[in-house]
Amino acid sequence: MIEFNNLTQFLDHGWSCINRGVADTKSPGRYPTLATVSKDLLPETRTVVLRKANRSTSILELHTDTQTEKVNALRQNPNASLHMWLPKRRLQIRISVIVKIQTGSIVKKRWEEVPQKSRVSYGTIPPSGSAIKEPLAYDQMPSMESFAVLECKIGKIELLHLGRNHTRAVYQASSDWAGTWLVP
Repeated sequence: MIEFNNLTQFLDHGWSCINRGVADTKSPGRYPTLATVSKDLLPETRTVVLRKANRSTSILELHTDTQTEKVNALRQNPNASLHMWLPKRRLQIRISVIVKIQTGSIVKKRWEEVPQKSRVSYGTIPPSGSAIKEPLAYDQMPSMESFAVLECKIGKIELLHLGRNHTRAVYQASSDWAGTWLVP
């Protein structure tokens, strides 16, 4: 079993797991949990799909429908958190981000990259979360106007590895990603 005693190697391992989530549709890292704060100041979580990760810019990318509650929450408070649990690696990754919502012509190239069969996720009528009388009483009307890219600027990454010896560390953008060991 892998153990970590070097902060740089631990962060490198975390980033390799994040990048695998982008590249491998079977990786649990592909589907992190996004936490936001509702208009009522309550925590809300939902599973999202990790679309891109760029270590050099510290940006993760997610896609969503503009009509969702998560977009409403992020418009009021752009602070959010992503959580990944990778059971085979026994690794938890917690990522604090500030989210920039991108829509319109700036996301046209990303929209064109979305497979036709996946575009139905962007443009549901009535909007996602609306009450309906029957389970299928909605239409899927793909629309670039309903497509948003969530650009998540990373401020902090926290790693917890549950090995023979549990190890935990935090890395912050404000310290140029220098890590600090934490008690697990």
